[in-house]
Amino acid sequence: MEYLDKYKIRGREMKFPIFFPDATWGVVRSISSFDIKSSGIEGIVVNGYHLPQNPGLSVIKEFEGIKKFMNFDGWIVSDSGGFQVLSLIYGNPSMGKITDEGMIMKKGQGGKTKKIRFTPENSIIAQFDIGADILICLDDCPKQSAKKEQLLESVNRTIDWAKRCKIEFENQIEKRKLNDENRPILLAVVQGGEDKELRKKCADELIKIGFDGYAFGGWPISRETGKMNLEILKLVCDSIPNDKPKFALGVGSVEGIVEGAKMGYNIFDCVLPTRDARHKRLYVWEKDINKINPLVDKDFWEFLYIDKEKHYRDKNPVSDYCDCFTCKNYSKSYLRHLFEIEDSLSWRLATIHNLRFYAQLIEAIRRNIINYLII
Repeated sequence: MEYLDKYKIRGREMKFPIFFPDATWGVVRSISSFDIKSSGIEGIVVNGYHLPQNPGLSVIKEFEGIKKFMNFDGWIVSDSGGFQVLSLIYGNPSMGKITDEGMIMKKGQGGKTKKIRFTPENSIIAQFDIGADILICLDDCPKQSAKKEQLLESVNRTIDWAKRCKIEFENQIEKRKLNDENRPILLAVVQGGEDKELRKKCADELIKIGFDGYAFGGWPISRETGKMNLEILKLVCDSIPNDKPKFALGVGSVEGIVEGAKMGYNIFDCVLPTRDARHKRLYVWEKDINKINPLVDKDFWEFLYIDKEKHYRDKNPVSDYCDCFTCKNYSKSYLRHLFEIEDSLSWRLATIHNLRFYAQLIEAIRRNIINYLII
């Protein structure tokens, strides 16, 4: 099987696989841009719906993009923001409505209701203003419980919106006088729920339009089993070209990254490592990471719950096999103490550790992926 191990964007090579933590508002909660980079994380995902609301695109444009605004020179992916808006509207129709034209979101502010119009065109413009390296088409992500007819409507709308996104993308390239060397890339999202036929239809139609890459969209967790839906993930992966980046949107558990890389996905993102860190759940290696092949080895990591009583006097680092700032400088006992007194430093140290774990996981997969797929 072919595996795309790198891809050129804006004159730089992005190495694959790669993991992007969540930075919805232009920040990974509790840590600095320096902390992100020193942890070995090469990029982040920001949100194309929330950032235009706060601080606003006029502020970001004044800084010539989100990178200068937050002082981060790594990769930036801008999620279209559609998932967040659609989740709110599908969950509570009084918050807005979805039409073929786009979405209208109702937002309360200062005792008044403000209507925010969200279309494929203004989503693309916002993502250009943000200054992302990878832009994502606005798509219609239905509820996980959606019926066949709702899934079909979602797929048709996703395809139509993708066409409009590409037209606006090309308009912006011309308007901003960009070229193939310095422009961002645009990825389209494959929808269809757990319906194999609709997933294939969506992928085929998006490929006909032509994009720089493609993404798995929707819910990666099976409704029936509550586990990763590896069958649907693989079907989508196999349906999109091997010479283009493949983004498993929202897939970012350790198992998800390992299994996704084995299928051929290149890009992953998730809130898990940073959210788990804030909830006192840390990732630790069972063995020396330099001797691990995550693609074939089993039981090579585990969770450590730092609030357990057994860590009260523990002088050891969180992990003997981690080289992060936290493990090199602090004990489990001290980190537990920080959580106990609810000091904000606890979030920072735990987040740094979990992100370093993910960076090490990605490094280990990169070392082994080509040989694994050849064998």
